[in-house]
Amino acid sequence: MQTSEMLRKICMRNLVRKYCRGLTAERKVQLQQKVVTSAVFSGKKEGYLESLSQPFLETRLKENDLNPKVLQLIRGENIKYVTPVIKYDRNGFKARERLLVLTQSSAYVVEMAKIKQKIEYSTLKGISTSNLSDGIVVIHVPEDNKQKGDVILQCEHIFEMVTKLCILANKQSLVKVVKGSLRFRVGSGKEGTMVFTVGPEPQVFKDKTGQLTVV
Repeated sequence: MQTSEMLRKICMRNLVRKYCRGLTAERKVQLQQKVVTSAVFSGKKEGYLESLSQPFLETRLKENDLNPKVLQLIRGENIKYVTPVIKYDRNGFKARERLLVLTQSSAYVVEMAKIKQKIEYSTLKGISTSNLSDGIVVIHVPEDNKQKGDVILQCEHIFEMVTKLCILANKQSLVKVVKGSLRFRVGSGKEGTMVFTVGPEPQVFKDKTGQLTVV
């Protein structure tokens, strides 16, 4: 029995070694990213299990899809990931189509040819999302004159986007999956509340109390 167990372990080790040596560089990156996704979301957010079989794309939009003026403004930075997002205003919560551009050192919220907000990873205070199946993510920024307030985004590929962001920022520990509600900074020392609930159809709206409600 002892010899059989030893042979089984040796065989398994050889199979693992053969598998690892056969991995392409792209496949290794995929596995490394999925490990981070698991650490952040496994058992915490709805839709995680369904996301396991969906490989992450390197980027959702190519660099040449960006407006030349934006490329000029962020020249010198290595663009790593671009994805379409919906950004919600911090006060009236109006939905606006934007792009989220992640470089080696910063995250940019982009509107056509304008950079609406730049967040350096070194200043990032946190990343929050709910435990439900919505695609809402809040990027928390420091309270200073450079920032207008926290960034409220909705992304179709939330597991992919958050994983890329926390890997590039090297701040995996700052990702929080919350239940019920979360607070975000509006600016000028003010805060707002976002409430998460379950309903018959997905929607995001400002309720009678002035809170942002995500269904």
